[in-house]
Amino acid sequence: MISFENVSHAYPIKNGINEVLCNLSFKLEKGEKLGIIGKNGTGKSTLLRLVSGVELPKSGHIIRDMSVSWPLAFGGAFQGSLSGLDNTRFICRVYNKSLEGAEQYMQEFTELGKYFYEPVKNYSSGMRAKLAFGISMLVDFDCYLIDEITAVGDATFQHKCDHELFYKKRDSAMIIISHDENVIKEKCDSAILLNNSQGTHYMDVNQAFDVYHTL
Repeated sequence: MISFENVSHAYPIKNGINEVLCNLSFKLEKGEKLGIIGKNGTGKSTLLRLVSGVELPKSGHIIRDMSVSWPLAFGGAFQGSLSGLDNTRFICRVYNKSLEGAEQYMQEFTELGKYFYEPVKNYSSGMRAKLAFGISMLVDFDCYLIDEITAVGDATFQHKCDHELFYKKRDSAMIIISHDENVIKEKCDSAILLNNSQGTHYMDVNQAFDVYHTL
């Protein structure tokens, strides 16, 4: 279970404090799929960072009884001087994942070819995203954080990502951010609508979008 209990978060700005989230409460159980919707700047990515533990809330409590992934396709933690293979090996060691078969899986999945053996600092943003998504699939998490993952690669690669995540990992919990309304409606059991630092948890995803369209 992941539980938010009256969680608030804010950032300092030039003329004071920008309150992003105020007294947000919700629970995510094992296997549940939760969509996060809202206009740009309403705190969707901030919410994912709080769930992952990258940032700590200014007030309130976050309880995590599940292992949580980093946001899929996020490659900001890669060591740029190391190759894709070496970064893969490093993550596998950190998460106690067997290296057996990892290189072959990553080569086939990421389609990076010879670049898999080149330093990550030479990668394009798309190549880094493919590497990050592939590594994410190597590690079994109880909950996956997804921030517009369908934007990675071409249609063929997106289909491959969809199969890996929503079929092979279908028993895992997920928190999904997407501007594609159909993705949230198709994949999620419930949704949180963020607006003016407030978050409302709707058990009916269609109802969440009905309210969103009035904003």
